[in-house]
Amino acid sequence: MTPVDSDKPALFLPDLCGVRALFGVVIIGELLAVILTLVGSGINASALEQLSLVSMFTQWIGLSAAAALCWTRRWLERLPESSAALTSYFLILLVVYLVSELAWWVVNPLSGIDPIIGLQHTDFLARTLGISAIVGALVLRYFYVQHHWKLRTVSEAQARLEALQARIRPHFLFNCMNTIASLTRTDPVAAERAVEDLADLFRASMGEVRSLVTFEEEFDLVRGYLNIEGLRLGARLQTKWDIGSIPGSGRIPLLTLQPLVENAIYHGIEPLEDGGLIEISAVCEDQTIRISIENPVPKTTTRHHHGNRLAQENVSQRLLAHFGDQGGLEINEEDERYRVTVTVPMEFDSANSHR
Repeated sequence: MTPVDSDKPALFLPDLCGVRALFGVVIIGELLAVILTLVGSGINASALEQLSLVSMFTQWIGLSAAAALCWTRRWLERLPESSAALTSYFLILLVVYLVSELAWWVVNPLSGIDPIIGLQHTDFLARTLGISAIVGALVLRYFYVQHHWKLRTVSEAQARLEALQARIRPHFLFNCMNTIASLTRTDPVAAERAVEDLADLFRASMGEVRSLVTFEEEFDLVRGYLNIEGLRLGARLQTKWDIGSIPGSGRIPLLTLQPLVENAIYHGIEPLEDGGLIEISAVCEDQTIRISIENPVPKTTTRHHHGNRLAQENVSQRLLAHFGDQGGLEINEEDERYRVTVTVPMEFDSANSHR
């Protein structure tokens, strides 16, 4: 997927200065050469020789057109989309005409009984321009449709992320408000501290849905939430942190860990009479960072409802939208211990995120 960006849409043409785009141009030119050879001479003794000549010619045209569009890209980006499309189309035809003229006067001998190009000059130009006009229009149309499909995908991903974040916000709000209300008369200082922690959570939940924050910023939000719940649960809630190996350059979607920690408390610590220990750890391996949240769970007969799957699914979809296959959520449950592991790439360029 492509990044979620509210800026002005880029030119519908791909970056033809890049290796991947040039490789595509070469493949298209070679396929066209094969088709023209089969249509022209069929399969015979001279087919390979004919294919080599046609292939060389189509590659001249394709790579020259790609170079022209590459050099004029900055100028094309300033034009309205329809004007950029028409200009690109006529630029391709101009390149085709110039390359065809060059091929005619350089490759085809001026005299001799066996010319390489067995067509009259005007016939050769007309056929070349006609075929190029059709192929160029189809390729530009493909680029246009693909570009707008990506824009729609980006827009849908943005809307999905906003919906997911909106569903996460109420999940922690009500528990926090109840805790603060219970502390207002008994411990005003603790209530004030809880309000500050809640304000930090509010600022995070109201921030940009596409934001990637550092691990330290995300961990601070988790600590603030644990402070609020610690006031409510007291000694029943214990925490252990082991995150010293996390690099400072690591990034994670905003509010990824807090909903998982809330699940650990609601579905693991609260139902247990004596509470329990939540362990938050992180390791780096194979250019990925794995953050685990582990908690005890009661027996199935006394456990809360299984609504934790909703928050986990939301977080999983957010990781997928940001990182694609590089991110994920893994769940393991054994020996009355429940562990959720978040996987994100160690180094991530937000400009290329799948959002």
